[in-house]
Amino acid sequence: MEINGIAAIGAGLSAIGAGIGIGMIGGKALEAMARQPEHSGMIQTNMFIAAALVEGVALFGVVVALMQG
Repeated sequence: MEINGIAAIGAGLSAIGAGIGIGMIGGKALEAMARQPEHSGMIQTNMFIAAALVEGVALFGVVVALMQG
């Protein structure tokens, strides 16, 4: 299977977007935990759920981009 350049760019953009998204989720969760430490368990749980959803969308994007190639 040969992957063309456009598919590789699409897969790369999907991976970069996931990295940015998870970084923002982690940073904002740490800010929230610093402001309200009593809610850190709930914030951490929500952070993991959101990160998993971002990873799922990124994986879907990579698969779609590579299937086009």
